[in-house]
Amino acid sequence: MKRMLILLTGCCFALTTLAQTDTTGKTNESDTIRVGGMIIIKKGQTNGDDYEEVTVHHRKSDYKPSNISTNWFIFDFGFANYNDRSSDSTGSIFDLRTGKSVNVNIWFFMQKLNVYKHVVNLKYGLGIETNNYHYEDTRVTYLKNPNTVILDTIEHDKNKLAVDYITIPLMLNFNFTPSREEGFGLSVGVSAGYRYSSRQKFKDDGDVNKNHGSFNLEPWKISYIAELQFGPVKFYGSYASKSMFKSGLDQVPYNVGIRFSNW
Repeated sequence: MKRMLILLTGCCFALTTLAQTDTTGKTNESDTIRVGGMIIIKKGQTNGDDYEEVTVHHRKSDYKPSNISTNWFIFDFGFANYNDRSSDSTGSIFDLRTGKSVNVNIWFFMQKLNVYKHVVNLKYGLGIETNNYHYEDTRVTYLKNPNTVILDTIEHDKNKLAVDYITIPLMLNFNFTPSREEGFGLSVGVSAGYRYSSRQKFKDDGDVNKNHGSFNLEPWKISYIAELQFGPVKFYGSYASKSMFKSGLDQVPYNVGIRFSNW
């Protein structure tokens, strides 16, 4: 019986020593942490001395840009206005209601062509531009035959001039993050638009009257254009090279807004 107790005591002592060795000595442990495009592997071992080994790996992006890509049906929404360089006597008459004067564009397609390592690209497309200029002074009236503008005696509830173009943009694109699908970039260039519709719209007590005509507007509009991309958020802007009227009024239109597109 005494020998049995000594044997059991020895076994317990051996098990206790083994357990202490296992808990104090980490043979091989590792943690993997993913942060954005990085993989951080943390390893630890204890063999008398404690130390940690940290390895950082950069994950390769699966995105591979093609040499030519097409984006269908891009939508723009922004504000329309103009730089009125007419005489001071008419400046205040043509002031716009900023919150109501809007620019809406629908681009049927835009293509991006790789020029240099997907950092420099050529962008071009086709679409329609619609511009709505809401006047603060609702008496402004455009007449036809001959084309002239007057101040009517009637103050309307709403009064706007709508001018629409079919437009071809051409831009040089600089993509600062070519390995990312939604990166950071800048595009600058020009656009050529042909006016296919222009009309003045009045609203009084719920009744709407439209008057279609050229109103001495230029048939073509050449604009300087730009686009900024901050990840999924994109902004656009345009500024015409000259007045939208052939003579008389000297009003240079411009637009700014947000663009909804894949790139």
